[in-house]
Amino acid sequence: MNETLSYVNPGPDSPWTTYLSQVDRVLPYLGPLARWAETLRRPKRALVVDVPIELDDGRVAHFEGFRVQHNLSRGPGKGGVRYHPDVTLEEVMALAAWMSIKNAAVNLPYGGAKGGIRVDPKQLSTKELEKLTRRYTSEIGIIIGPMQDIPAPDVNTNAQVMAWMMDTYSMNVGATATGVVTGKPIHLGGSLGRVKATGRGVFVTGREAARRIGLNLDGARVAVQGFGNVGSSAAELFVQAGSRIVAIQDHSGTIVNEHGFDFAELMPHVRATGGVAGFKGGDAAPAESFWDVKCEVLIPAALEGQINADRANRITAKLVLEGANGPTLPVADDILGDRGVLVVPDVICNAGGVTVSYFEWVQDFSSFFWTEDEINVRLDKIMVGALKTIWDTADRHGVSLRTATFAVACERILMARQERGLYP
Repeated sequence: MNETLSYVNPGPDSPWTTYLSQVDRVLPYLGPLARWAETLRRPKRALVVDVPIELDDGRVAHFEGFRVQHNLSRGPGKGGVRYHPDVTLEEVMALAAWMSIKNAAVNLPYGGAKGGIRVDPKQLSTKELEKLTRRYTSEIGIIIGPMQDIPAPDVNTNAQVMAWMMDTYSMNVGATATGVVTGKPIHLGGSLGRVKATGRGVFVTGREAARRIGLNLDGARVAVQGFGNVGSSAAELFVQAGSRIVAIQDHSGTIVNEHGFDFAELMPHVRATGGVAGFKGGDAAPAESFWDVKCEVLIPAALEGQINADRANRITAKLVLEGANGPTLPVADDILGDRGVLVVPDVICNAGGVTVSYFEWVQDFSSFFWTEDEINVRLDKIMVGALKTIWDTADRHGVSLRTATFAVACERILMARQERGLYP
C-alpha cells in the first residue's frame, strides 16, 4: 500500500507539489512502466544535518543543512548546493527530483540529487562561509563521492565553495578526489565553459525553439528575471544574436529600457555594485511591472514559483525560457499554453550546466582536458539533439514540451528501475 510521505506537508504552490503534479500528467504516456511510477514520487534518501560553526565573534551558530538523493537508478546523484535563507527540505526534494528528470532528458548517466543550507551567506564573513562549507561537507560526506553523489554550485555558491568542498572531502578520505564536485576552479580540475554553460543552454534551446515557431531573434525584445551566471550569460548570447534586452529584474531591483541595454556599460556596473539597481542606462521600475513589459522572449532565471496565474495572464512574450528551476506553477503553465505561449521547460532549457558538469567529471577521471571550443560544440550538439527528441515526442502525443520532457525522462528512469529490479 502506498502512503504519502510523513515528513513533508507541502502547500498547494510548493515546489514538491508542483513536481508531483508534473509526474501525474505524464502517467498516461508511460505504458507498462507506470507500475513503477511511485518510484518517482519518493526520494531514495533524504539527509538533514546540523551544521554548527564558531563565528568570528566567538559565538556558536547552528544551521540546518540538507542533501537529497531522489533517484540513483541511472547513475550517481548529481545536483547543486544552494545557500539561501528560505531553503527547506521540501524545496530540496523537488530540486533533486527535477535533477533526475533533467539528467535523464539529456541522457546523462546520472541520477538526481540536490543540497542546501538554510542561511543568508551575505551575513557571513569569508572565514565563516568556509567553516560552514567544510562542516556541511563533512556531515554529508557519508553519502557523497565521485561515484555516489556529485555536488555542484547553485544559488549563492560558486567555484570557491566547490574548492572547499573538494578539499574537505579529500582530507577525510585521505586522497585528492577532484571528481567529488563539479564547478571547481580551472586549476583544481574544473572545466572551461562551465560558468556560462547553463546560460548557454538557455540560449541554444531558445534559438532552436524560436526557429521552430518562426520567431526572428534579430531585433527580438528579451526580458530577464535573475541576473546571476545564468541570466547574464543567456542575455549576453541573445544580444550577440541581435536581440535587445529590454527589462532585467534581480534581487536589487528592476530596470527597463525599450531600446535595449548597453552591455558594455551594464556588466561593469553589476560587477561593481552586485546588482542592476542604479544603472544609469535604464529606468527603475516597480517589481511587479516586470511581468507587463512588452517582449517576445521571457527568461525567468531566478527562483522557483515566480510565474503564477495572474502573471501568466499578463505576460506578453511568445516564448518563455525557464533558466530557473520550477519558475512556473502548474496552473500558470496551463494558462500560458491556452494563450499560445511556448514554454521551454527548465528540465531541458537549463540543462547546459549539468551537461558541462558531466564533461568536467569525465575530464577529471581521465586527467585529460578539452578546449572551450570543444566544450561548446559538444554542449550544443547534446542540447539540440535532446530538444529534437522531446519535440518529436510532443508532436506525437500532442502535449506540451514539459509533459514531453517528463515522458522521455521518466521512461528512461523507470526502464532502468525495471531492468535493475528490486534488491534484495
